[in-house]
Amino acid sequence: MNNDLANNMSPPTEQVNYDKDLPKGEKAAHNSDVRKRIDELLEKKRLKELLDDSDDWDF
Repeated sequence: MNNDLANNMSPPTEQVNYDKDLPKGEKAAHNSDVRKRIDELLEKKRLKELLDDSDDWDF
């Protein structure tokens, strides 16, 4: 059954180079820094929400 599917698929004729569209140099470094900052802010927000929910706990 799996062989039928594999036999019907044609092999890719050429490799697609997605790396050519990625930024290089300063732009790549800037994008990396921005992504790190976004990740930090999202983590900070997640932790704040967890702490804010702690008021609901009964001790």
